[in-house]
Amino acid sequence: MAIKSILVPVDFSDDSLNALAYGREFAKPMGAELIILYVVEPIYYATPADMYVTTPNLTTLLDEQRRVGKEQLARLEAELKKKGIRGRSILEMGVPAHVIVDTAKRRRADLIIMATHGRTGLVHMLMGSVAEKVVRTAPCPVLTVRHGAAKRAPRRKR
Repeated sequence: MAIKSILVPVDFSDDSLNALAYGREFAKPMGAELIILYVVEPIYYATPADMYVTTPNLTTLLDEQRRVGKEQLARLEAELKKKGIRGRSILEMGVPAHVIVDTAKRRRADLIIMATHGRTGLVHMLMGSVAEKVVRTAPCPVLTVRHGAAKRAPRRKR
C-alpha cells in the first residue's frame, strides 16, 4: 500500500510536535505529503436558560487562537519545506475528533499520526480521548504516539 498523504493533527503541545516528528520520518522516504491540522475548538458556556451561546469576549479569544494558530502553522510548514518534505497546513474550527476524521476523509489521507495526551481517571471520563474517538471512526489507519514516548521520532537505519 502506497502512502501518499499523512494527516498530523497538532495542538502545539510537546506531545503533538513529537507526533509531527514521527510524521516527518514517515513522509520523507515515501515522498508523501504531510498535512498539519490545527483545530480551534469553539468555547461555549451555559446561560441561566441552559442555552449555549458565545459572547464578544469569547469571540475575541477565538480570533486570537486562530491568529496564533496560523502563525504556528506557517512556522511548521516552513520547517517542512527546509527539510525537503511536501506539506501544507490547515486551520479548522470545530470539535477536534470530528474535524480530524472529516479532514482525513476530505483530503483522502492514507494515514493519521497523532499524539495521545495520557489523560486517565476522572479527566479521561469527563473529557474523553480525542485519539480514541479518531481511532474508532477514522477512514484510514491511525498511528498513535503515546504521551511520554521518546521525544524524537526514531531514525531510519541506513
